[in-house]
Amino acid sequence: MTSFGPVPAWLSDAVFYQIYPQSFADSDGDGIGDFGGIADRLDHLSWLGVNTVWLNPCFASPFRDAGYDVADYFTTAPRYGTDDDLAGLVDLAGRRGIRVLLDLVAGHTSDRHPWFLASADDPGDHRYIWAPQGRPDGFVASPGRRPGAYLPNFFDSQPALNFGYAREDPAEPWRQPVDAEGPRANRAALREIMDHWLRLGVAGFRVDMAASLVKDDPDRAGTCAIWTELRHWLDRAHPGAVLLSEWGDPEVSVPAGFHADFFLQFGGATNGLPLRSLWSNRTGTVDDAWDPLDCFFDASGKGSPRPFLDAWRRAAGRVGDGGHIALPTSNHDFSRLNCGPRTAEQLPAAFVFQLTWPTLPAIYYGDEIGMRYVPDLPDKEGSVLGPHYNRAGSRTPMQWGDGPNAGFSTAPADRLYLPLDPDPDRPTVAAQRADETSLLHLVRRLVALRTGAPELSPAGSVEVLHAGYPFVYVRGGRFLVVVNPQREPVRHAVDGVRTARTVEASGVTAAAGAVEAAGFGYGVFDLAG
Repeated sequence: MTSFGPVPAWLSDAVFYQIYPQSFADSDGDGIGDFGGIADRLDHLSWLGVNTVWLNPCFASPFRDAGYDVADYFTTAPRYGTDDDLAGLVDLAGRRGIRVLLDLVAGHTSDRHPWFLASADDPGDHRYIWAPQGRPDGFVASPGRRPGAYLPNFFDSQPALNFGYAREDPAEPWRQPVDAEGPRANRAALREIMDHWLRLGVAGFRVDMAASLVKDDPDRAGTCAIWTELRHWLDRAHPGAVLLSEWGDPEVSVPAGFHADFFLQFGGATNGLPLRSLWSNRTGTVDDAWDPLDCFFDASGKGSPRPFLDAWRRAAGRVGDGGHIALPTSNHDFSRLNCGPRTAEQLPAAFVFQLTWPTLPAIYYGDEIGMRYVPDLPDKEGSVLGPHYNRAGSRTPMQWGDGPNAGFSTAPADRLYLPLDPDPDRPTVAAQRADETSLLHLVRRLVALRTGAPELSPAGSVEVLHAGYPFVYVRGGRFLVVVNPQREPVRHAVDGVRTARTVEASGVTAAAGAVEAAGFGYGVFDLAG
């Protein structure tokens, strides 16, 4: 691993909370969430105990891909508020001990960005990837006076920024090396963008499609070199800031310079199998290319924690103390935990695992109360990617209370960014705050346990006693954790288990030499007494 500056100490204690800004809280009654709404709800985050917030893109955009098509990296989108509003939010959060990370779209812009509008008229501009003649496969015809076509990164409206090609091809003369003028200008632009927002007070960035920069880069060596260069710059200019990657392959991305990477529904040699083997029950957001599998957190009891466990061990061995692996409950592109046949009673065991495993936990907004994936929603700002890959179901408005629009907005219901979950029994923050037996209170207690016990930090040891149903492990030599995600009860003899003080438990007992777990049971026990 390349020698980098030390990982900021605060990151090892981070409990992330991802906010999809347009769906979290609306302060001005236009039906779309905004900075003011987030500021108004900071007390919820502070009460919950999370200490690091990640905001999905909040920059100026035509919103053909929900803000991942950036038209100006230095200006916030008016629907969320002003630059001063964002600065105020960062300040208010900081006073509560909450750091804020922004989402950096590094590999492409909107086709409405001034850079692209200029490039589409200037054959001498190489900020984007242009084929000067014709329209090669995967390219999009030029919309300007410039002949030829450009390469998009995702949707056609997202032209790929030119970071060069790892390999030359005489049949494709438009391929430029990574040290050409255009790629150098784009690397400089990334530094300028990051520097601008870090000076405003944000704590770092989650980087969208971080593996997408250099093209025809089969081992990602060219892309890794760019992030290594940027990390060295960040260590010098902003040593307390962090970079998290949307890469899905920590054993590659963290040695390249990222402080952490997420296990995701895609990425790595197995295309996201570690995360999907935990949560994906083949409902909600599903890529038809995914191999069928039975996930571990499923009532049937046909899954196994081993695909995740094996991948985590490999990645942890490669990452070492140079960074971290993050484990999300879900995200804006993937099914919520509460999806399809999974019921509310199955969620506590999932959170017990997620908040006690030696990864950085990332809670997706609303998962702490068990909000469900809402099926069959219409396309909204590019949410539908395939016949079974509809991301809108995980982007519905936060459910705060029982009032109009569940407290999300005062706008008429037909003006909301997305419709609310129509289930009359949908969970709300207010109802669960009033019920100390609720999922919300459990998550709060688990967050407090994690942040208060060094044994549960990513640096704390883990000893797996049984990798099956139930999943049994010991953290830091102190905390015995038992989760049984299946509906059937199970008893398992485990060497070394002894009577211990119960920290959190439902349907699980730990006695000399064995654990017994009811269906969907969980337990955390303090072996120190």
